[in-house]
Amino acid sequence: MTSASVLLGTGRRKTSVARVRLFPGSGKVTVNGKELQTYFPDAGQRKLVMSSLEAAQATAKYDVRVNVHGGGPVGQAGAVRLGIARALKSPESETVLRDGGFLTRDSRMKERKKYGQRGARRRFQFSKR
Repeated sequence: MTSASVLLGTGRRKTSVARVRLFPGSGKVTVNGKELQTYFPDAGQRKLVMSSLEAAQATAKYDVRVNVHGGGPVGQAGAVRLGIARALKSPESETVLRDGGFLTRDSRMKERKKYGQRGARRRFQFSKR
């Protein structure tokens, strides 16, 4: 297997980062050394992960290996989805992936806590007297 046949992509969502590698194969998906069904037991998260492969009609063309860390299961699934889409990006499939919204990074992050406050926006209780 040559390194030219391996496709790479990095996906991020919230605080999750996914490094995705696509190898020519039969459609086997491995996340952090585990099967997709084991790592993402929720069907909705599995569907989210596979959605960019299905949009590009490449489900049975590639084996997917993912290293993902940070965040929770939903953020990790979104990061894997973006990583797969970026790895699949080519002149033929770019329009399909772009129109489906698979190449757009979800930029929503948790707002930081400010000093002198209880949280990001919550203030301490005001006392007049």
